[in-house]
Amino acid sequence: MHAATTSNKAGQRIARSLSELTYACVTKPWQTIATASTSEGLLELRKRGETEHLIVIGGRVLMNSAAQRSEQALATVALSERSSVRRVLISGLGMGYTLRAALDELPRDARVIVAEIDPTIVEWCRGPLAAATNHAIEDRRVSVELGDVAQLIARSRGFDAIILDLYEGPYDAVGCFSLRGLADIRRALAPNGVLAVWSEDAAPAFTKRLDRAGFTFTSHRVGRGRTHVVYCAAPRSVSNSR
Repeated sequence: MHAATTSNKAGQRIARSLSELTYACVTKPWQTIATASTSEGLLELRKRGETEHLIVIGGRVLMNSAAQRSEQALATVALSERSSVRRVLISGLGMGYTLRAALDELPRDARVIVAEIDPTIVEWCRGPLAAATNHAIEDRRVSVELGDVAQLIARSRGFDAIILDLYEGPYDAVGCFSLRGLADIRRALAPNGVLAVWSEDAAPAFTKRLDRAGFTFTSHRVGRGRTHVVYCAAPRSVSNSR
């Protein structure tokens, strides 16, 4: 989970698991196993059975372990056909499914920085959620930086891939998804680097900003029912931008 905004589209991110819960097992009740106070309301980790988890904030479903396909696809779409990737930034952490999928694609000498603003999410991924991703966050290739990913990107260089699944989504021109933020991402990417962004649905205003910021991009429908979108973007070469 990353910093929230007042974006209307943020509600779509919160609601995505609600529609997908219709195919989840309903034979056992949910139990709250951990909580933390936030400015958005009570953050809860709930469990049902041995493997099902929900993260809920202010009574709203934020993440659902039964709906992990698009989070996994975010990493595989970005990395599966790129053999030279060694340095990767992922944000936010969520339940760790994007991180797990990225590690499965990356070589043993890769390095992955996970930027996460909420220490509680990191704690849960190291504790009650760890088994769901085969302890991805403890992989020796992974380091965690607590803080705002936009600030981390602004001071970084040389990432082969930047993979973003942020609470506010790419709909509004704020943070990483503003023109300034995209310019910072472009500078932070290595030559031939890739930006991958998860979106609840198509975000035409975001694609216009990508174009203005000097990126080419493709979009991929992913997840159950292919309702979510992964955008893969790369900086245009100087010759192609003329």
